[in-house]
Amino acid sequence: MLCYFCPKIDRRMKYNFTIVVILCMLAPAVYSQKDSILLKNHDIIVGKIEKLEKGVLTFETEYSDSDFKIEWTGISEIHAQNVFLITTSGGYRYKGRLVSVTPHKVLIIREGNDTTETPISEIVLLNPLEQGFWSRLYASVDIGYNFTKANNLQQFSINGNIGYLADRWSTDISASSLGSTQDEAEDISRTDGAWTFRYYLPKDWYAFAQTTVLSNTEQKLDRRTNGNLGFGKFVIHTNYTYWGFRGGASFNNEKYSNEEELRNNLEVFLGSELNMFDVGDLSLLTNINAFTSLTSEERWRIDYKIDFKYDLPLDFYIKLGFTLNWDTQPAEGAGKTDYVFKASFGWEL
Repeated sequence: MLCYFCPKIDRRMKYNFTIVVILCMLAPAVYSQKDSILLKNHDIIVGKIEKLEKGVLTFETEYSDSDFKIEWTGISEIHAQNVFLITTSGGYRYKGRLVSVTPHKVLIIREGNDTTETPISEIVLLNPLEQGFWSRLYASVDIGYNFTKANNLQQFSINGNIGYLADRWSTDISASSLGSTQDEAEDISRTDGAWTFRYYLPKDWYAFAQTTVLSNTEQKLDRRTNGNLGFGKFVIHTNYTYWGFRGGASFNNEKYSNEEELRNNLEVFLGSELNMFDVGDLSLLTNINAFTSLTSEERWRIDYKIDFKYDLPLDFYIKLGFTLNWDTQPAEGAGKTDYVFKASFGWEL
């Protein structure tokens, strides 16, 4: 009884006692729904953690028709009973459960009861290991259309991507097509696509394989196929921003509309990608890759892309994008540069 009246009671004991009382009060709900989080405004939510991705925690409850989307920076404590694949900003990956021990810090309890303590702010990805195939899938599609009475100018664009995130690897496919027609002028078209596979290594390194395809009328390019192999590293990996570099070797096969023979080139490349996704409802994705040929003298190529996306309700969005392709040795009569500005409206899964 004496400890209840001690004026110098340890603050940590008081904190632990509070947590025990809260968990006891929530015992029936926790037993049935497993996970609970304490927000910085002291609200407690009990339910099931679906995932943490790009700074947003998806949380399911029995009393809501749709999942909650909660900013990770607004969470003070977390108690998760399920086993997750956990990624930290330092590039470390763990399999285990999460239990808060002090405000803003969590214990990662791994197999064999080994533990690792980390600030909650350094956790950047949570994927429940029990997730099914469909819950690890992501996709988006957007379209754009312009019409001008003068010369009956019509422009149409469509863009889409689909991907899958596993415990140690990810893969995605993206495609984009743009067409333009008008009276008394040749039709303009541009199509590009990519397949990418990444295998994640310790400390935010990864190995990747990629195939890209591009065709456009501006550079008289019927088809350019690139096969890329290399390694990359995230320099910044937080709940606000991903930024990193990558490099490797590339085999380039090209067919131009005014050339009978195919062009084959062995290249090396260096690239960088920046993804900012916690600027209110606005996100930015930009990447650049520079290629230099080992088989053609003084040939350089640059592929650049930047997209601004503004999120709307119900997973809809508006996107503005710019894409640039530059080549020091294009086909005869073709331009060195092809670029596209696009505005589109889309939906994502």
